[in-house]
Formats: sequence, structure tokens, C-alpha cells
Amino acid sequence: MSAAPAAAPAEGEAAPKGKKKLIIIIVAALLVLVLGGGAAAFFVMKSHAQADAAEEGDDTDHAESAKKAKKPEAKKEEHHGPPTFVPLEPFVVNLADKDVERYAQVGISLQVDDPKIGEEMKGYMPAIRNAVLMILAHKSADDILTPEGKQKLAEEIRREAARAMGYEVEDPDADEPEEDDSPKKKKKKKKKVEPYNPIVHVHYSNFIIQ
Repeated sequence: MSAAPAAAPAEGEAAPKGKKKLIIIIVAALLVLVLGGGAAAFFVMKSHAQADAAEEGDDTDHAESAKKAKKPEAKKEEHHGPPTFVPLEPFVVNLADKDVERYAQVGISLQVDDPKIGEEMKGYMPAIRNAVLMILAHKSADDILTPEGKQKLAEEIRREAARAMGYEVEDPDADEPEEDDSPKKKKKKKKKVEPYNPIVHVHYSNFIIQ
């Protein structure tokens, strides 16, 4: 008695297994594509971000360089140093008041425009002091009590001290030459040019009248 042949599997049973495998393969392929695409997109985005950052850095560097280039350098002002003062020994002089005996005690410093002049002035000091004494001796108390009187005295000392050093300095009230173009026209005065005086200012350090 022969054995009965084995029963063949039904077609309905084999088909579902094949479909499942196909679905798994398709899903796996999709996952690979999705993951690969995501990684590629990440790297692409990262590259773009780095490029943008580099461009921004370059723009910042260019902007800073432009600012530095546009910013002008501060100019240093020339410093000529402090002024040169030549102090004189205090003067004690009897004034020219007639009704009462009065005297003045005056301290003076001469400001010159050049330190070399200050050094040269030491050699002329006796003549300078004599000139100042002669001016003070011809003044009354009323002449030098007011601020205007002190200012006028300073101008006289400035002028006479320069003359004592050999500089030709004219009086401000000296007659000026006149220009006469025609008999009918009014006379015009020429503009007077002040001669050079190395003494710039006369400063009082002490001023007492008794």
C-alpha cells in the first residue's frame, strides 16, 4: 500500500507572506531614503549657515575697516610751552602829589615773546629799571589809582622798557602823516603800523599806594 502524496500548500496562504515581505522592503527603502534625505538636508543647511556666518563676518570686518578708514586722526596741537616772564625787583617811589607826600610800591613782571629776549633783558636791566622809575616818579596817586590809570601806566612801561633795550617804539598819540590828494578833498590819515615790541604784556604782582 503506497503512501499518500503530501498536500500542496494553498495559494491563499503563500500570498499574504509575500505581500508582507514586499511591504517590509518598501518601508525599509523609504526609511533609508528619508534618513538619507534628512542627513543630506542637514548638511546642506549647515553649509549654508556657515557660509552666511562667514559672509556676515566679512561684512562686519569690512564695516569696521571702513569706519577705521573714515575716522580722521586727531591732530595734535602744537605746544609752545609756557610764556616767558621777567620779574623786576619791586619799586618804591615817591609820587608827584603836591599837597601831600605819597609813595607807591609796585611789583612788575614783563612778559616777552621769546625766551632769548628774556635772557638778553638781563643785560639791559639797569636801563629798564631807570625807565620805569622815571615813569612812576612823574605820576600822582590819582593818575594810577583807577583801573584805567593802571592800564595806561602798563602801556607806558611796556613802551619805555623796550626803548631802553634799543627798540624804536613810537608814542600812540604821536602825529600821524596825512595824505592830501587834492586841495578840495579832506585829508586822510595813513594807517599806522605798530612797530615790533618784544614785550607783550606788563603784569602787576604788587601795587600799593600810601
